[in-house]
Amino acid sequence: MTDKNLYNVLKQRGLLYQCTDEDALKKLLESGNPISLYEGTDPTMDSLHIGHCVPFCILRRFQKAGHKVYLLMGGATASVGDPSGKTEMRKLLSKQDLNKNIEQIKKSLSIFLNFEGENKAEIVNNDDWFKGYDYVDFMRDIGVHFNVNKMISNEIYANRLKEGGLTFFEMGYMLMQAYDFVHLNESCGCRLQWGGADQWGNIVAGTELGRKLNLVDNKNRQMIGATNPLLLTPEGKKMGKTEKGAIWIDKDKISAYDFYQGIYQTPDACVEMMFALFTDLPMTHIKKIVKEDIVKAKKELCFEITKFVRGQEDAILARQMSENLFVQGGDDAPEFEIARSLIESGIGICDLLVMTKLCSSKSDARRMIEGGAISMKGEKVKDFALLVSEKDFDNGSILLKKGKKNFIKVVIK
Repeated sequence: MTDKNLYNVLKQRGLLYQCTDEDALKKLLESGNPISLYEGTDPTMDSLHIGHCVPFCILRRFQKAGHKVYLLMGGATASVGDPSGKTEMRKLLSKQDLNKNIEQIKKSLSIFLNFEGENKAEIVNNDDWFKGYDYVDFMRDIGVHFNVNKMISNEIYANRLKEGGLTFFEMGYMLMQAYDFVHLNESCGCRLQWGGADQWGNIVAGTELGRKLNLVDNKNRQMIGATNPLLLTPEGKKMGKTEKGAIWIDKDKISAYDFYQGIYQTPDACVEMMFALFTDLPMTHIKKIVKEDIVKAKKELCFEITKFVRGQEDAILARQMSENLFVQGGDDAPEFEIARSLIESGIGICDLLVMTKLCSSKSDARRMIEGGAISMKGEKVKDFALLVSEKDFDNGSILLKKGKKNFIKVVIK
């Protein structure tokens, strides 16, 4: 039996945006019987940033409620490139790069989903079923059910058409994604495909393909498509990046402090949705703190998401650093100016610690590093031979810390 309240939770938290048959979805989720569902991701990068993870937060709720979750890695579709919302054709990656990206992304997904146990999430790759599918056979089986006039009127092609660069190669993407749904419905029993609102056209194409195939072979494929709202900035851009760069999920791509501060830059209008997605806090509490004190709400949001993605220790560290650095909205860390010429070829971390007077001597700096007392950008320094160069600076500054309370901001002069 599953948690029959999942549908209400999705609605209350504003996570269900569009659905091809909401009444049918409601009945399925309130029946108490588990369903199989999937979400598709094209592995065009070797990591995920916070904006990519919105659907995974929702799949997490499905799995916790007792439903079977599949994650589709688009080894084949990524070779074509999704034209949705793009003004230029996506960069084409080699099979080797795609497979490497898939392996890296799997590590990030374990934050959201359980890949072990009785109801484990499973990863599938559409390269497995497109490999060897004869082109002529595919077009006869699948392409015959797609009307080109209807396809190019779809919003997903709008920007590419506007730029006058839509290729037939990209037109095939919708056919492939639609067939993914049909294949997973038949092979894994997936009744539901979930995705972001920008995938609505591709998702609907899958449900329509299933309906048309039912008329051909008299099968009874039951397929529902649903989306979550997109996290958009006031300028209409997808969230997940800040002025300093992407808010990466992988720890080796971003420090705890920068992750925390990236979340803090969440536009006020998106704070409630971020709470709804990434935390299990009651919506009554969320709405109350967002309405009463948006700054306090943002601080709580930063801590909760950092704790969820990176763990309690990183969340506490990042909050502590932020509280030390930003008291009543002002930066109270002392600054040390360094000439650009000194860091162009790299400066030793021990030299830098002595120069800033965080450490009294190089031997003192080495002892502090060996004892785990030195942090740079929120990460402990483990190598006393580390060279610090300009690429390590964010917007011309870098934060050094000794112990719990000694901070210094090194600024390029």
